[in-house]
Amino acid sequence: MFLTIPTIMTWTRIVAIPLIVGVFYLDIPHAERNWIAAAMFVIFAATDWLDGFLARKLNQTSSFGAFLDPVADKFLVCASLLILVDLQRADVFVALIIIGREIAISALREWMALIGATRSVAVHMIGKIKTVVQMVAIPFLLFDGTVFRVIDTRVWGTWLIWLSAILTVWSMIYYLKKAIPEIRAKAK
Repeated sequence: MFLTIPTIMTWTRIVAIPLIVGVFYLDIPHAERNWIAAAMFVIFAATDWLDGFLARKLNQTSSFGAFLDPVADKFLVCASLLILVDLQRADVFVALIIIGREIAISALREWMALIGATRSVAVHMIGKIKTVVQMVAIPFLLFDGTVFRVIDTRVWGTWLIWLSAILTVWSMIYYLKKAIPEIRAKAK
């Protein structure tokens, strides 16, 4: 099921990356670039929920879709973090924590699959909460302005991206603790 509606929606998150980056090279006012990039991120990030919903609703789930979905999420988040670091709206340390965790947990999941223990590193609620916090923090930081004349998105985005980094470490520790008994059992 390479080209189903849900899989195409997942592909849009990967295609979105150069589009979001490209917005910052447009010859338009700074505030408009920020607004467009933030809106694009929100729209493309929403496809993460929608593609899963449609896959189940249309009975179009597939192993390829299950593989591509988290890859697309990680690409979108990591690319957006790099943009934010370049724009000096996110600390490089936060980006290193989040990107490093994504690489480490992806490798751990691949290894656990090789030893037949994928259940121990299945997605947990802490990982889902981390993702939600990231998906709110990133557009706040991309927007970099004031909403409703009250919400300073730079301040809120900064707090949320740091919370996301804390949740990132917490979720990594959780997954490692779940995997260690399986690793020890297979090492014997």
